[in-house]
Amino acid sequence: MDVLNEIYQKSALGILPEPIKSFILFIFSAIVILLATMLYVLLKHGLYLNIQFGY
Repeated sequence: MDVLNEIYQKSALGILPEPIKSFILFIFSAIVILLATMLYVLLKHGLYLNIQFGY
């Protein structure tokens, strides 16, 4: 918890109210979890996926 408080104090989040800080932290965590899940799926099933780039 000390790490989160230090991040809050030394960033632009320090001036925001507590509910907004929690919401921003939730959004950040959700994005990180989504990216980790996408990486797992890509590594696990990447050989069998039909990925096309271009138009």
